[in-house]
Amino acid sequence: MIHHSGARNAFNFIIFQIGWLLCVIYPGWLSTAVAFAIVGVHLVVVSQHRTRELEFILMGTLIGSLVDGLWFQLGFLSQPGPVPLWVPAWLIGLWAVFMTTLAHSLAWMGSRRWLPFALAPIAGPFAYWSATRIGPVAFPDLIPSLIALAIGWGTVFPALMALRQRRYPELVPS
Repeated sequence: MIHHSGARNAFNFIIFQIGWLLCVIYPGWLSTAVAFAIVGVHLVVVSQHRTRELEFILMGTLIGSLVDGLWFQLGFLSQPGPVPLWVPAWLIGLWAVFMTTLAHSLAWMGSRRWLPFALAPIAGPFAYWSATRIGPVAFPDLIPSLIALAIGWGTVFPALMALRQRRYPELVPS
């Protein structure tokens, strides 16, 4: 276990970036499994409250996957071939890896109530747009897709930060 908070945050940031890249470059069940293995490494090496953080990660993964599935169903996101589930498996893995950051490398965004509302509608769609450049996901119509994602991220990310603050106060950095 890493004891220094700065080192924990740096490690968390690095393994999130690795997980994101693997899921986007190699979308499929293998990258999903690797993403969940990264979550396991995170829980062992970074987490100070493993059980509570795992609960938070799973809850956020479910919420994020439902929202992404909605974007696929409404036609704001698409992928080559059919979506086998409500949402592609690699996106579920990506959400799980992303959720590890909310109590660590992205925890600073919860320090000001307005910050998640200001940054998430830009950063979230940018991450998806970046994935469209690599190829596992596409925007059928760019502007409506970016607007939908901005609204989604402007709602979901602050809600996840508030959930962390209220239901999982032990995950909020002091």
